[in-house]
Amino acid sequence: MSRFDRIYHIHEILRGAKRPVPMSRFIEALETSRNTVTRDFEYLRDSLGAPLIYDRERNGHQYDPAAPVFELPGFWMSAGELYALLACEQLLESVRPSIMVHRLAPLKERIRHLLGEAGHTVETIGKRIQIQPIQVRNTPNQIFDPVAEATLTGCQLHFQYASRSRAETRGRKTHPQRMLHYRSNWYLLAQCEAAQALRLFSLDRISQPQLLDLPGKNMPVEEVDAYTRSSFGIFVGMPKWVAHLRFNSHAAQWVAEECWHPDQVGEWVGDGFELKVPYADMRELVMDILRYGADVEVLGPEDLRCEVAERVRQMAGIY
Repeated sequence: MSRFDRIYHIHEILRGAKRPVPMSRFIEALETSRNTVTRDFEYLRDSLGAPLIYDRERNGHQYDPAAPVFELPGFWMSAGELYALLACEQLLESVRPSIMVHRLAPLKERIRHLLGEAGHTVETIGKRIQIQPIQVRNTPNQIFDPVAEATLTGCQLHFQYASRSRAETRGRKTHPQRMLHYRSNWYLLAQCEAAQALRLFSLDRISQPQLLDLPGKNMPVEEVDAYTRSSFGIFVGMPKWVAHLRFNSHAAQWVAEECWHPDQVGEWVGDGFELKVPYADMRELVMDILRYGADVEVLGPEDLRCEVAERVRQMAGIY
């Protein structure tokens, strides 16, 4: 165990103790020698300013009850906690590098310094933990940053939006409510003044964003939550239908453990698994159904079943 970890554990023992702690407890807990513990006590007192005292009558060490409550100075965590922070930092960088790199740089350097004191190598994080985004659509910083700022500050945002469904570009004046990261891509959920309703905008389709010096309208959190979680996938909105899917025995073992929707209903029927999923727009749902090929059958609604069947016929025509 490194000194870094030992100091952390000594502090935890002393902080939780109601009476002086005998040396034997430290030796046993730290699995080290008396001399090492004594040197760690000196480091705590002399270098970190801990009010550590020895009670001769009860033959133990404690933090001076008359002194102010002592905490380890600065940013002091266990090696495991620091590794967890570095792993989170790497995850954030993979999600969107420009958000965190320059803002987290001082913290990251401090963590690296402390891990160095702990005798651990930071490079292990990069070698052993890797985040692999899929089907990422690139969003330049000049788009992402103003959208993020408008969302965080609650200001109105105007931008041009190239809709995929309508194949046209229109100006949108919005009141940002939330940013969503879904399947490796970013979306803006905002109240659109033209539609007078919540709308979801893919950041890769936004251009010319302008942060307006006007306060945005904040919608109730409950309403925003209901909008984002009510239907299947990224095509949010109040569900209108419920898909009824049956997976064969091969796919059932995996699907039974998956969460397609917070309000889904699933049950084993014979050697297969039936799943019921609410949805407002079938587009993404159809793509996920086709992923399972012949291992899934759409039992209803009929419109969804027909759409999947038509896609299969088109695919067969290609081959």
